[in-house]
Order: sequence, then structure tokens, then C-alpha cells
Amino acid sequence: MSRFSRRTALAGTGTAALAAGLAACAPPNPGSVNAEPTIPPSDGPVTVTYWAWLKDLQKVADVFNASQDRIRVETTWIPGGNSGGYAKILSAVAAGGGPDIAQVELRQIPEFALAGALVDLTRYGFAEQESLFDPGAISQAKVGDSYWGVPQDTGPVATFYNREVLEGELGLTVPATWDDFYEVAGAVSESGRSLISLDPSDGSHPIAWVMQSGATWFRPEADGWIVDMTDDASMRVAEFWDRIFAEGIVGTGYGSFTTPWYAAAADGKVLASISGSWSDALVKTVPGGEGKWAVAPMPTWGDGYASGGHGGSSAAITSTSKHPAEALEFLTWMCTDPAGIDAMIENSGIGWSPAADYIGEVRQQSDAFFSGQNYNEEVVVPMAKGQNLEWTWAPLMQRAQAIIGDGMTTAVTGEVPLADMFAAAQTEIVDIMRTIGLNAEEAR
Repeated sequence: MSRFSRRTALAGTGTAALAAGLAACAPPNPGSVNAEPTIPPSDGPVTVTYWAWLKDLQKVADVFNASQDRIRVETTWIPGGNSGGYAKILSAVAAGGGPDIAQVELRQIPEFALAGALVDLTRYGFAEQESLFDPGAISQAKVGDSYWGVPQDTGPVATFYNREVLEGELGLTVPATWDDFYEVAGAVSESGRSLISLDPSDGSHPIAWVMQSGATWFRPEADGWIVDMTDDASMRVAEFWDRIFAEGIVGTGYGSFTTPWYAAAADGKVLASISGSWSDALVKTVPGGEGKWAVAPMPTWGDGYASGGHGGSSAAITSTSKHPAEALEFLTWMCTDPAGIDAMIENSGIGWSPAADYIGEVRQQSDAFFSGQNYNEEVVVPMAKGQNLEWTWAPLMQRAQAIIGDGMTTAVTGEVPLADMFAAAQTEIVDIMRTIGLNAEEAR
């Protein structure tokens, strides 16, 4: 098969039948949408609309609005993507309307692009702005040579842990490697506690684990997609966690930041969460935790990456926008200018900054809750800089993550080990991709 651009992979052969959740409201395919002439900037003042579930986003827009008089940004709150927000966006765009800008999770970008709902930002010179963004952020909004969204925040993974119990009471060291994790988790389990507790139906954790290990599950190649979920990087993750589950040395009854997790964390019964950088705000609500917790890097493999990715969103310009140039000007400001980053942190509580060289003023300080640690600069910055830049999201991640979550449940019970589940999931995902009209093959 001949080499091709990843934009071609997105266009595929069956965009209108994207998936059950999108097919009923799918706009034209990206090839037709992005073949239209670009829309030049307006000669006069314009209003740009922005739909998102970030709280108090208008306060961020107002900072930009006050800085100039050509572009006014008006925001509208919508439910979270999978809680109705995505359906609202897609239905509006399919009808020829909708906002200029929509919040779209990074993992959902290819799906929205395949549905023809987004503008290829490369057509508006966005590639020239790439250096302004953190590489780990911008890589998740890019497919081949095309950018389909402006990264708004990300979630490099770190370890948030109860230092007082783990190090003080138990005399253990926070694990630096996955081999260390196995030993420490076992020791914690022997003490009647759990190092971490996982929701066995949450497929986001295995995805973050394999990203860090060095896997690239989805590769646009030739005239379609290669799905490779059984490479060495994936298999070592699967075999490692199969061992963990078989020995029962981590909790699997509930996930982080659920009601039972908070109760156990407050009582010193569960000691950590290995999760996205945005977890800091949630950990800070553990009752009685101030001064007892700390932050450490994600455990690593010898030849893997520093961290995986867990969550994050983009601000994407819709294919029905009448003012894409102005929308992109605002988004570049919001996601790279210190004033925009600080406003998003203060008002909207975003995850990790998408800017290349600015994490936010408040995140440059030490934190009393986390033992006086300047954890953002000491820990999260290296996690953000150590991402797997080869990872590409597939145009059906919601379905793929659900398949992995179902497989996690069977792995926890011992019914089907992760190593076998990854192989079965690979075949199932390829079948689904073919059903929706994409060319897809399993890796040989």
C-alpha cells in the first residue's frame, strides 16, 4: 500500500456512517468541508460564539474582549460532551448552525473531524503557531500534517500520594518504576491498605499506561488505519497488570475520587491515585489531608516515556463557522498568552496548560496541601515534557475506550487476562472501523 497523508485517512470512504451516535447528525465529510475556499478575516468587528462546559468561561473571554475592539467572544455553557454536549454540537452543525468554537476532548478530535464537523486549522496558518504550544498538547490535536483543534488543557499523569502514611507510617518509598510499584503495592496490601484503587470499568487507565509504555495503537498508513494493540510495549503493560490483578494487591472495587475512595483516602486506607495532573484539585478535597499528601512522577519503564496522558480538551473551530480566522486568533491568545492561561486557571479550573513555556502564575508556587511542595514545576512539568508524541487518537475512541473498560472488568475477575483482551479488542475495533466505512487492518 502506498504512503498517504493522514488527512486522507480521516476522509475515509464512509464518513456519513461514522457511528451510531454520530450518523444521525453527521455533517459533510472533511474532504468536502475543507475543500471550500478559506474565509478571509472580516473588515469590521465580529462576534465569535463558543460552546463549552468549562465553568465561567465568559470571564476568560471578557479578558480578551477588553484587550481589543475587533473581536467579541460570547460563550454558552453546554453539558459535558458525553452528557449531551456532543449531540448538541453535532446536531447544530448538521443543521448549518452551531457555534464558531466548540469544546471537544482531545481523544474525540478525529471522530469530529471524520464527521466533517471541524475546520482543518492548517488552512488558516495554524502550523505557524505550533512552537507556541507544549509538544505533548499539540500532538494530540494533530493528525498527520493537519490540526483539527487548539489544545485547551491536558492531563499528564503523575502520582498523588499520602506521604504521611506511605513514607511515615509504613516506611515505604513512592515507586519510581513499575517494578517498584509491584513491590510497594504488595507491601501496602500486606498492611491492610491499598496503594491505589481502580474502577475496573474505566478504560482510560490502560490507555494512559500503554501510551507511556511506548505503544501507538492507531496508525494512519497507506489508505487506512493500522491497529496495533499487541506490540511489545502493550504486552508488557498487559502482563504486568495481569500479575497485579491475579495477586489482588491493588483495590478494584472503586475508582479514584468516588465517594468510597474519598472515605478510604481520608482514613488512610487507600494511599494514592496515579492520574492526570488535574487530579490535584480533587485530592485537595480529601478530608484532613492538608500537609499529608505529596506528588511524585508516574512510575516508569526503563525504555518508555516519562508519563501517559489522562484527559484534556481542545477548542475546535466548527465547519459552519463564519469567522474561523477571528476564532483562531482568540484561541491562540487564550491557550498561549499568559493572560489567557491565568484567566482559564482562575475562572475555569483547566487542567495542565497547553502553552509551551507558561504553566500559569499560581502554578509556580509551593502548595501547603502537598507538603509545601512546588509540585507543578518539580513534577508535572517533566511529566508534560515526557509524553509519547507518536500517539494518535482513533476516530472511534469513545467506543474503543468502552471496549477496553469492559475488558478491564474481565481481567480483574481473572476471566480474560489483559494480554488476551488486547488482542480480542484489536480485532473488534478493526471490525467496527470497517463497518463505519474506514479501511483498517490489524498489525502483522
